[in-house]
Amino acid sequence: MREVQPTDGQRPLLLVVATGMRTYREYLLRSIGSEFAIHLFHVDEPTWEKEYISGWTVLPSTLDGAAMADAARALHAATPVSGVLCWDEGRIHATSYVAQALGLRNGEPDVIWRLRDKGQTREALDAAGVAQPRSVPVSTLDEALAAAERIGYPVILKPRGLGASLGVVRVEDAARLAENFAFTAGAQGPDPDPLPFSTEHPVLVEELVTGDEISVDAVVQDGKATPLFIGRKVVGYEPYAEEIGHYVDGDDPLLTDPRLLDALQETHTALGVRDAWTHSEFMLTADGPRLIEVNGRLGGDMIPYLGLLATGTDPGLAAARVACGLTPDTAPAHRRVTGIRFFYVDRDDTKIASVAFREEGLPAAVDRLVAVAPPGAVVSPPPKGTVWGRIAFAIASGSSVEECGAALDAAEVALDVRSEEGSTRAREGLSVHGG
Repeated sequence: MREVQPTDGQRPLLLVVATGMRTYREYLLRSIGSEFAIHLFHVDEPTWEKEYISGWTVLPSTLDGAAMADAARALHAATPVSGVLCWDEGRIHATSYVAQALGLRNGEPDVIWRLRDKGQTREALDAAGVAQPRSVPVSTLDEALAAAERIGYPVILKPRGLGASLGVVRVEDAARLAENFAFTAGAQGPDPDPLPFSTEHPVLVEELVTGDEISVDAVVQDGKATPLFIGRKVVGYEPYAEEIGHYVDGDDPLLTDPRLLDALQETHTALGVRDAWTHSEFMLTADGPRLIEVNGRLGGDMIPYLGLLATGTDPGLAAARVACGLTPDTAPAHRRVTGIRFFYVDRDDTKIASVAFREEGLPAAVDRLVAVAPPGAVVSPPPKGTVWGRIAFAIASGSSVEECGAALDAAEVALDVRSEEGSTRAREGLSVHGG
């Protein structure tokens, strides 16, 4: 089914593939709709999205790049499309076939697959001499044990094709590796990928590099990478790498740090990224930045929203402009500090009765309080729950990390979670595991 509404003819038409959860992505669609006419490819008739879009096409799948390309050609023949955008990790590769079919920016499936397949990412960066952890692709426990012996414990086990730190675990020795290998090898994302990652070597055994872990959201135009904001990760539930929060400082000194800027550019050049919004993750080691991974999309976990609050730079509009070959506005309008914290239950298989925040008396720095888990949901903390175990989150904006942290602490105290077994306390990763 296709529904096309007339546009004013003045705004570029942007084709958006899927939207994701309204809770996490509506702000992007709202911003883009202020400057672009939006046509949505989706698997269901849009609901909340209709407020921001000019038309839509319902498809059997948004994971089938070839079929979406055919639908895009038909749309383009009727109304010329200026750009194609997707921020869903599982669909960015299929979307690149759409851009390629229309001769638009980011239409390079091989490049996007190089980003999605972390094994290929490592190979390309090794060939270019970009600093990164040593990494060995393996398929069996015996191969993993042998690779870990060569690299030296502790090591990281990582699936080669998933995001959001799914399946990632630190192991201290051979016994721990043996205990956790099946956890990593069996990790799955929310959607099956139409082009499977290497079944011969589905797991990466990687050198553990230590330091502060950051993310860099950047725009890339004609091969030049420009960072817009830096996310400082808060990780919990050791030895698993669950991302339980982030802080973004609009005046972060890393935005002008020569070593990080060089590493960012060298990484994108080595991977062949020409035009895109990317979300890269680095470990700031004593020897300099070490690339952990690159994602060919806007960051998740509400990080782009934190960047918007911290700098005034609109990530939705910037990504849309890059997709259409237009110059984005990257100059910050202000500089603030923002933060997000995710909350979890403390017991596996908790059936939720209600999740709510008591908002009276909370600090002014609290920007947003969001309950994620609906009544009746069965959730678990990591490692069983991982990202899908989150029941709520809070966002704060202030003049310092300390102010944001205090506001998030107050939000945590104000969170009331009730299970069908009775009242329970929601916990976030640091308090559960003592830091």
